Amino acid sequence: MGTLHLVLNAVTVIFIAATMFAAGLRATVSALRGVFADVPLLSLALIANMVLIPLLGWGIGALFGVPSAAFIALVLIASSPGGPFGAKLAAVQQGDIVAGAAMQVLLASLGSLTFAPTANAILAAADIGTKVSLDVGALVRTVALLQLVPFAIGLLLRRYAEPTARAWHPTAAAVSNITFLIVLTGMLLGNWHDVADLFGSLALLAGFLLAVFAFAVGTLLATGPMARRTTMGGVASVRNAGPALAAIGLAFADQPAVLGALAAILLSGLAAALPIATLLSRRRSASETPQELADQAARSGLPGTGTDGRAVAGGTGVE
Repeated sequence: MGTLHLVLNAVTVIFIAATMFAAGLRATVSALRGVFADVPLLSLALIANMVLIPLLGWGIGALFGVPSAAFIALVLIASSPGGPFGAKLAAVQQGDIVAGAAMQVLLASLGSLTFAPTANAILAAADIGTKVSLDVGALVRTVALLQLVPFAIGLLLRRYAEPTARAWHPTAAAVSNITFLIVLTGMLLGNWHDVADLFGSLALLAGFLLAVFAFAVGTLLATGPMARRTTMGGVASVRNAGPALAAIGLAFADQPAVLGALAAILLSGLAAALPIATLLSRRRSASETPQELADQAARSGLPGTGTDGRAVAGGTGVE
């Protein structure tokens, strides 16, 4: 079991670093600058993702009376914005792909610094029957190192060696996806007893509802056309597993119950967010003409679109 945990921890580190490296490779300075320049959108997104959704996770966990391990996992997930699948949801729902990707990497980067104090404050204030206190300094250093450094390297490559960045991005994205599946599967299989115990509680429903309400909060607290607003909702609904996994490794010594709860809550959240994005895509495909899709992309700051409203190669800040 000790060897399995060491391997899982190593794969987790690769997952976190590869995810942010891939995000940097597909980001552009102009896209990030566009998000920074939209002060109302940025301010509302920060409030939604770094204040309201962590409080929402606390409230749902307390309301449902979930077990301590599930409550900890729920708070860790709720406190960690910028999940990489959020950018994927923008494409799934035919939303504002550039704004979604830029906001995702921005939230993930800032979340490296805000995750530990946010989660620590909630866990310290919550009455879960056990004393929990995260080493905020160690977590900030670890998460920032694993996220900010790879992202900065990827962004610099995209800025000064774009052909190399474009060539490396598919491999980096594949490594991120594969290692995420390995980590998720490892958590589920390695802690299946604890996962099975959750079926007798409301923990899975809590994770599902957290994603649904986060989608709603992210959409309501956004500006611009509906495609951009629902894109922000998708980004808000998918949280970043990396910092939560780092916290479990550092603060909870890879406790099986917390790891199992984290895996189950992550899956239940994806089970909520993906159908919402798919439904939005179907409605847009049925109601919008190709020219309307092209105009919407232009309003979103998405250059290089064809007559069908989809981005053509080389015309976006993301792939």
